[in-house]
Amino acid sequence: MKIEHREAERHVLTVVVDNEPGILAKITGLFTARGYNIDSLTVADISEDHAISRITIVTGGPPQVIDQIMAQLERLVPVHRVIDLTEEGPHVERELALVKVQGTGEIRVEALRTAEVFRANVVDTTPQSFVFELTGSSDKVNSFIVLMRGLGLVEVGRSGVVGMMRGSEGS
Repeated sequence: MKIEHREAERHVLTVVVDNEPGILAKITGLFTARGYNIDSLTVADISEDHAISRITIVTGGPPQVIDQIMAQLERLVPVHRVIDLTEEGPHVERELALVKVQGTGEIRVEALRTAEVFRANVVDTTPQSFVFELTGSSDKVNSFIVLMRGLGLVEVGRSGVVGMMRGSEGS
C-alpha cells in the first residue's frame, strides 16, 4: 500500500453569514475541533441593514481537507454560502499593514526610500520613527516587512486577507 503525501495548499475562503452573536465562535470552533489552522481571518458587515457579514479565511490543506472544511461550514445554520476563491478562478486579494520603523540619519532616509518603492504611505511620524501604511498582496506585505527588519522595525499590525472574485458577478 502506497500512501501519497501532498503539500498543504493555501486557500482563501469567503463565508457569507448572518451577522449574529456567536457565529465567529462557531466557525473558529469548527476549525479548532478538527485541528485545522487559520492563517488569516477577517470579518466585516456587508449589508445596509447590518444583517449579513462576510468572513474571509485563509487556511491550508490538501484538496480533501479543504472540501471537508467547506462542507462543514455550509452545514452551519447561519451560513448562507461558502466560496473557495482559490478554486473558483481569478480573484483579487489584498491586505493592509501598519509598520512602525525606528531610526535616524541614513537609516531613516533608506526607510523612506524603501517605502516609496512599495508605495507605502507615511501615516505617522516623529523625529525617531515612522508608521507606514501598506496595502497589497500578502507577498508584498511580507517583502516590505523583511526589508524593514534591517532598518529598525519596531512593530507590525496586519488586517488579514480580504478577497473577491474578478468580473461583474457578485458572490
